[in-house]
Amino acid sequence: MASSIRSDRLLERFTRYVRVDTTANPDSGEYPSSAGQLELGAMLVDELRQAGIADAEQDEHGLVWGTVPATVPGDLPTILLNAHLDTSPEAPGANVDPQIIESYAGGDIPLPRGDQVIRVADAPELKEMTGHCLVTTDGTTLLGADDKAGVAVIMELAQHLIENPHLPHGPVRIMFTCDEEIGHGARHFDLQRAGAAAGYTLDGQGHGEVENENFSADALTVRAMGHNIHPAIAKGRMKHALRAMCHFVDRLPRDRLSPETTDGRNGFLHPYHLQAGVGEASCEILLRDFDTARLDEYAALAEAAAAETEAAFPGVRLQIDRRRQYRNMAEFLQAAPHVVELACEAYRRLGRPWTLGAIRGGTDGAMFSEMGLPTPNLSTGQHAIHSVLEFASLDEMVWAVEHLVELLDLWQAFGRT
Repeated sequence: MASSIRSDRLLERFTRYVRVDTTANPDSGEYPSSAGQLELGAMLVDELRQAGIADAEQDEHGLVWGTVPATVPGDLPTILLNAHLDTSPEAPGANVDPQIIESYAGGDIPLPRGDQVIRVADAPELKEMTGHCLVTTDGTTLLGADDKAGVAVIMELAQHLIENPHLPHGPVRIMFTCDEEIGHGARHFDLQRAGAAAGYTLDGQGHGEVENENFSADALTVRAMGHNIHPAIAKGRMKHALRAMCHFVDRLPRDRLSPETTDGRNGFLHPYHLQAGVGEASCEILLRDFDTARLDEYAALAEAAAAETEAAFPGVRLQIDRRRQYRNMAEFLQAAPHVVELACEAYRRLGRPWTLGAIRGGTDGAMFSEMGLPTPNLSTGQHAIHSVLEFASLDEMVWAVEHLVELLDLWQAFGRT
């Protein structure tokens, strides 16, 4: 690279950001759903302004915006870089205590608390990370690299560009969203305010991957309505919603079409939350597949299980509500193939291996793409996300910044043609 990336500053940023509890709260009616997201966003605005980005601000919804001005003349395309401030509610996110391994020597990594061990058998990518600077949890919380690695990468890039005005690039629009982990990251995204020709979410695992596909997603809420009465007089009168719901869940596929039995391009139905009593029960189910049409097939399986359950439990009624969530970005990126190709070319220029990837989940970029802003996803050094065994590679985060520098150079050259 013409100008080296400050890895020490990037590490300091990242470890400071992960200490702010920004856990998304799916039960909150507020946006953002947790106060820590506002706290971190305000911190980032201050840092952007100190770096010289005069228009940095946190809007009324908690989203952070800012612009790195172009360093070359001309009417060049604006590129949006996005990451999300919140962390997953699937593991504890308060009191994160990052552990730094300055040069990983290989082998399993015992964590200081909770009798937890990051095992190479479970994270085989560690075999390629000897010598990396790794950041882990202490074994009791997640780390928050999803997506504070992306936040730190974008923040370091912004300051690096300001400090190195000889680097050629057009306008760079920065935006950090809230509540991505609970599906609300794009709720207050303003396409006109972004003013960008293309975007990239910095929310990917590992390194060298340009993700141009993701699951299409719907969700089901299944409710069982029964009738509760004192068990002493229940014969012939009690209609047991809890038993009926257990029967319903048991009728869903287990040895196929479930997260624990699928990988690659295979989709699934995922019952992930159950609340149940005798009088009423409910179950939340995710539908996921790269082929959007297959979501209808999965919903039909749930409907068949519900009909069978009603037959088995006379008097209990099951109701299914289906919600559309997001769609495979590949459906929308086809109209702008250069957005993906330039990201790949940036890796070629760096002489680094790269692959096209498909996300078994979603990102803000999937929703932005559907809204009209083509936005593939890029790697940021995250690993084992949403768990107390989460870790991140500082080396891969540095590579992510370097990749963005090359990518922005390619975009300014593309804009001149």
